[in-house]
Amino acid sequence: MSVFAGQVALVTGASRGIGRAIAQQFAAAGASVVVHYGSDGAAAEQTLGSLASGDHLAAQAELGEPAAVDALVTRVVERFGRLDVLVNNAGVYLDHPILGTSYDEWQQAWRRTLATNLLGPVNLAHRVAPVMVAQGGGRIVNVTSRGAYRGEPEHTAYGASKAALNSFGQSLAQELAPHGVLVTTVAPGFVETDMAAPYLEGAAGEAIRAQSPLRRVATPDEVARIVVFLATPGTEYMTGAIVDINGASYLRS
Repeated sequence: MSVFAGQVALVTGASRGIGRAIAQQFAAAGASVVVHYGSDGAAAEQTLGSLASGDHLAAQAELGEPAAVDALVTRVVERFGRLDVLVNNAGVYLDHPILGTSYDEWQQAWRRTLATNLLGPVNLAHRVAPVMVAQGGGRIVNVTSRGAYRGEPEHTAYGASKAALNSFGQSLAQELAPHGVLVTTVAPGFVETDMAAPYLEGAAGEAIRAQSPLRRVATPDEVARIVVFLATPGTEYMTGAIVDINGASYLRS
């Protein structure tokens, strides 16, 4: 399968979990993949080593720093000469209950969460859009969360950042569609990842699984398949869509 042969996909937060699965599936479909990571270079190299043969790259950047975002995109374009798919997957999930967090800690949690989960993708889109328009088109897929709709108690900045990213993606879809750049979003519920492990393996694990009538949570591969599908030729009329991946654990009207 070489649907993405000759194309370049940048996947943020690709050192593990959902991002790793997305990178693997794009590589299997023929793309050159840029494995972005924040701090865990060893895990990023593991992802790189797991990819199907091809011209791939591991690239570090702190997405909360605008200059680092600019440098990341510049490096990708200089290396490959193009950028066809951006997957905004990187994110943080910080505990900050409003009644149990000091004011300084509250500020820090919100600043870090918004910088990584919202401003990072926003700045990446700004840098990537002109590249995609100049080459005749491209795809941006944002990874948000079920928490954007149902709320995220004790993780309010996370829920707010993902809701804002949903709105940003829809606005961008309308703005960029005339230029051949399509923007979609996936909103998973709980997924079997390192980030979710403390919750899934803790006392609430069974209750979390029972939220879905399937009585389980999603796998990273399930989310990755939908991300790759949304970037595949033939799905152009889905631009602006937000696809729920939560096993019917939360149904919105």
